[in-house]
Amino acid sequence: MANTTAGAVRGLSQKFICSKHVLSASPGVGLYSLRTKSMSSKALQYAKLPSLPVPKLNQTLEQYIRTVKPLLTKDEFAVTEQVAKNFGAPGGVGEKLQLMLEEKGAKEPNWLSEWWLDSAYLSYRLPVLVHSNPALVFPKQNFLSKKEHLAYAAKLIVGALRYKAIIDSGKLEQDYLGKSPLDMSQYTKVFNGCRIPGLKTDTIRHALDSNHIIVIHNNQFYKVVVYGENGQILDDRDILNGLTCVTQKYNGPSAGVGFLTTECRNVWGIAHKELNKDPVNRASLQAIEDSIFVMCLDKSSKIEDNATVSTRMALQLLHGYGAENNSGNRWFDKTLQLIVSEDGVNGLCYEHSPTEGPPIANLADFIVNYAQEKTLRDDERHLTPHCERLTFNLTSALDEAVMLAKRNVDQLVQDVQMNSFSFDKFGKEDIKALKLSPDSFIQIAIQMAFIRLHGHPAAHYESASTRRFHGGRTETIRSCLPEIVNFANIHLKQNLSPHEKFKALQSAVNAHKGYVGMAINGQAIDRHLLGLKRLAIEGGIDIPSLFLDPGYSTSNNWRLSTSQVAAVNDMVMCYGPVTPDGYGCCYNPRRDEINFAVSAFNSNPTTCAEKFGEALKKCLEEMRDVATSSILSSL
Repeated sequence: MANTTAGAVRGLSQKFICSKHVLSASPGVGLYSLRTKSMSSKALQYAKLPSLPVPKLNQTLEQYIRTVKPLLTKDEFAVTEQVAKNFGAPGGVGEKLQLMLEEKGAKEPNWLSEWWLDSAYLSYRLPVLVHSNPALVFPKQNFLSKKEHLAYAAKLIVGALRYKAIIDSGKLEQDYLGKSPLDMSQYTKVFNGCRIPGLKTDTIRHALDSNHIIVIHNNQFYKVVVYGENGQILDDRDILNGLTCVTQKYNGPSAGVGFLTTECRNVWGIAHKELNKDPVNRASLQAIEDSIFVMCLDKSSKIEDNATVSTRMALQLLHGYGAENNSGNRWFDKTLQLIVSEDGVNGLCYEHSPTEGPPIANLADFIVNYAQEKTLRDDERHLTPHCERLTFNLTSALDEAVMLAKRNVDQLVQDVQMNSFSFDKFGKEDIKALKLSPDSFIQIAIQMAFIRLHGHPAAHYESASTRRFHGGRTETIRSCLPEIVNFANIHLKQNLSPHEKFKALQSAVNAHKGYVGMAINGQAIDRHLLGLKRLAIEGGIDIPSLFLDPGYSTSNNWRLSTSQVAAVNDMVMCYGPVTPDGYGCCYNPRRDEINFAVSAFNSNPTTCAEKFGEALKKCLEEMRDVATSSILSSL
């Protein structure tokens, strides 16, 4: 997302949603005997959670002043500090809005949810491609034949359907953070969902009952039924037969409708409205939008660059490498798209509005484990599921819209830099051995890498989970904290002893951990400020000067958009930057290494994903050296 409100809503910091739910994917485990056809409308019976709290106004303004200071000059900070104090003055507009928000919070279990969904997602007009939809890279496969390619895709499909069966039956175990149960509603929104484009704002469509998926092959769309007459999930070999049928069914020219989902939302909204005028198109759209999920059977992308294999995988899953490759072999509005390429690249891309990263990562671990452990057998009788190619009748205006979408997606693809790599010098267990928080350690390294490259700090967003509360989504961890910037400056510019540097590092880690605690307990500042601003707008009140102050804009210009999305398997999530001059940085801390995906835009001459990755590696190693040197010197 490239708007300051949406910022880096890129999954949760998995460290802070430690889950007690671990799903086994071993064939033969009882969970696999579950079968269900319907998208269960019954509410899952999980723990009753408290309402999202409304923080105190003075607390939020104090933290706002504290976190904006490293980003401003002395004179700029003096102005911003006074504006904030005026906003919070007794009897002022801030106090009035605060009272209104507290009244709203007393009546609703989550005063934020509708505002957040609208501001962060549905009113957002840039393409969801790159700007909003994250991709998750699965371990690469080595297919020796077309059959192996389709067999692996079939196993991912069945694994996903089995995970859905667990959710629908209410048998998904409760997630916890320590002893606190977490909101589970996001799991129910992963399947059967689709974002529908509008002229000014989008909507979310969620089918209550669906028995089919959509398979896309050569930019053609196929409706494939995945349940038998008895409501049971078809087995892997049945699904393989269906995929084989798809690849043999039709190889003619494609209407290219999938390209329209890569467009700006208002442009796509106009085309979507035009498509719906034709009954054939309307039926095809409904089949896609009401499907359980999408499986994209990709061809090998033909590209000429010097990128690593891991970087190419990330880019193919994120955007499909353009019109001549796989960008039209997608429906980017679907909540869940599984992707398997004939060259072994595989993973998923998801539309972000219904859910954060961890439920998606949990799904991914489950289905990857299933696919790795499941063996297809040829000694059984199998059927071929119903398979129907969806057709579209395009007017000349729609043909032109598709051609324009192809040109636009090619421009966007050319603009995206990606640097996906595994930092293998040490992992999270080594950081824990230093008695430091792995997430805080990595966040400090990210900010320090930016300072090292650009000579100054940057507004820095990390996602924190608010799932302790009813309907909780995310809150911002403002990782450009004074203590973090102080450590970076001390380390990069001053010749101090290892012990003095380590003390500054410990202070930075503790400051970050403290802010994390505020965020996960609903006491951080960014969602609170959003609520106050929305109340002013909806109440016809002049937008307060706090939100018009350049300091506020600077502190929300997230040049560093970061998140930790942990997975058991060797995977990493990736997404685009949220500002033209920024970086996206997602990471999966594993036992002995840390997987990173860093993104930037070629159109900005000041940023470079490759250089940032190298600076990040250097900062991580130097920070460990600071910690180990101090510990050794104290022995």
